[in-house]
Amino acid sequence: MIFSNVLINWYLQNKRDLPWRKTTDPYPIWLSEIMLQQTRVAQGMPYFLSFTTSFPTVFDLAKADEEQVLKLWQGLGYYSRARNLHKTSQIIANEMNGVFPNSYNDLLKLKGIGEYTAAAIASFSYNEVVPVVDGNVFRVLSRFFDIETDIAQASAKKEFAALALELMPKDNPALFNQAIMEFGALQCVPKNPDCSICVFNESCGALQKNKVNQLPVKSKKLKARNRYFNYIIAIDEIKNTIIQKRTSKGIWHNLYEFPLIETESVEDFDTIAHQVQHFLPVENKVVSLLGYNEESIIHKLSHQHLHIKFWKATVKGKLEKGIDLETLKTFPFPIVIHNFIEDKL
Repeated sequence: MIFSNVLINWYLQNKRDLPWRKTTDPYPIWLSEIMLQQTRVAQGMPYFLSFTTSFPTVFDLAKADEEQVLKLWQGLGYYSRARNLHKTSQIIANEMNGVFPNSYNDLLKLKGIGEYTAAAIASFSYNEVVPVVDGNVFRVLSRFFDIETDIAQASAKKEFAALALELMPKDNPALFNQAIMEFGALQCVPKNPDCSICVFNESCGALQKNKVNQLPVKSKKLKARNRYFNYIIAIDEIKNTIIQKRTSKGIWHNLYEFPLIETESVEDFDTIAHQVQHFLPVENKVVSLLGYNEESIIHKLSHQHLHIKFWKATVKGKLEKGIDLETLKTFPFPIVIHNFIEDKL
C-alpha cells in the first residue's frame, strides 16, 4: 500500500482544478471522459464548457440535432465520439428516464462506452472498485514496476488492470484512479520526465535501471495511408456555393465538405481542369479554375495523411442548391475545411 499512499498524497498536493472533478454526477463525468480520449485537457476544456453550457443535462443533449452536436465538436476530431455521445444520450434520456447505469458492467452496454470510460464513470460517480487503464496508467505502472509487456497487445490491458486493482485502496477507488491518471499526465510524462523531483525516484524500477525512456514497450503502428483530396469551391453569379454531406462510413461521417475529387497522387492544374465539370452540376458550366493553395495542406489523422488542395471554380448561372457564406459557416465541417473557409472565403 506504500505505492498507493505516496501516489494519493502527491495527487492531493498537485491535482489540477478541473470542473468534472467537483461532482459525482455521471453526465459531466461521461462528457469529460469521452472528450478527453485522444485529447489533451487544455484542448478539451473549451469544448467541455461549451457542451455543458449548450446542453446542461442529458435531456438537452438528447433533444439536440446531430448537426448542432457536430458543429460544437468541430475541431476536436474523432467525430464518431460525438455521434456516439449523441445516440447514447438519447438512450439514457428516452429509455432510462435520464438515469445512467450505476455499474461498470451495465455502463459497458452503452454505445461509445468502452472499458476505460465505464471504469471511470463507475468509480468516480458510484465509487465502484474498478481500475481505469489508459495510456497514463500503462506508463506509470510499467515504469515503476519495470514491466516490459507490449501494451499494444490485447492481453496487456488485463495484466495492468489486475495490478492496478491489487494496488487500489478498496475504500476509495475514485481517488486512486484520479491520482494515477493525473500522475501520468503531469509527472510521469511520455518523453523526458523530470525524475529528479519525482516522489518515486528512490523506488522506480525503470529509473534504477535507466529504462525510463524505453517504457512502456509499444510495438509500432501500421504506416499511415496517404490520400489526395481536391476540393472544388464552385462560385456562381450571386457568389453562392455548394456543399455535400459525407454519408459513407469512414472519416468525417455526417460532416460536410465541398465537392471532392480524390486522386491517386498530387495532381496538377490540367488534370483537375479536365475532371472538374464531372463533379459539378452539368447546367453550371465552369468558366474558370484557380488553385487556392499551390502546395498541398497535409492534414494528419490517426491512420491517414490527407494531402489537400482547394480549387475555385467560377460557374455560369445560379447553383440550384447554392448557399451564401453566412449560411455556409453554420454547417459542421472537418477542421481543415472550417479553417479554409475562415481564412479564404
